[in-house]
Amino acid sequence: MIRVLVAEDQGMVLGALAALLALERDIEVVDKAADGLQAWAMILRTKPDVLVSDIEMPGLTGLDLAQRIREHGLPCRVLIVTTFGRPGYLRRALDAGVSGYILKDQPSEQLAGAVRKVAQGQRVIAPELAEISWSAPSPLSERERAVLRLAEEGRSNKEIADSLALSPGTVRNYLHEAAQKLDAANRVEATRIARANGWL
Repeated sequence: MIRVLVAEDQGMVLGALAALLALERDIEVVDKAADGLQAWAMILRTKPDVLVSDIEMPGLTGLDLAQRIREHGLPCRVLIVTTFGRPGYLRRALDAGVSGYILKDQPSEQLAGAVRKVAQGQRVIAPELAEISWSAPSPLSERERAVLRLAEEGRSNKEIADSLALSPGTVRNYLHEAAQKLDAANRVEATRIARANGWL
């Protein structure tokens, strides 16, 4: 049996994914998590073979979970099931150690097949994303992404500086460089462009 944990913050989608997988004779849904922190606690407790997770969730994202799983050396593999079909998200997912990345609008019968392949150590990528997966690398550095994420939350330069242990002047420089790279007029436009491309 392939033991699966499903993590998804939308209740109806969570129930649907778990129900679809529970129909399979060789798949056991060991638990369901409504956010990333709950999912992490369940991973440590139930030790699933595969985590089926959305990307954006409260607490910890699906990519955060994948990184934690890798950092802790856990044997659990990660299959992302998401609406985000942008190359930037896929690149970040692969960098985080994700084994599979499929879209929610794919036929439901493909879900179980993807779980089986991931459990066997294979990589599964939505066909429509496979060709473009490396076509749009992020122009932003990791530090620029961190600064833009906080700016997106509406934080001031000083608040961002305090959060990242930087000086306000350094934060201003990172925001300026990020805006230049993205051909954006200001921080608001820079965060919008970066978010739209899956770079945040």
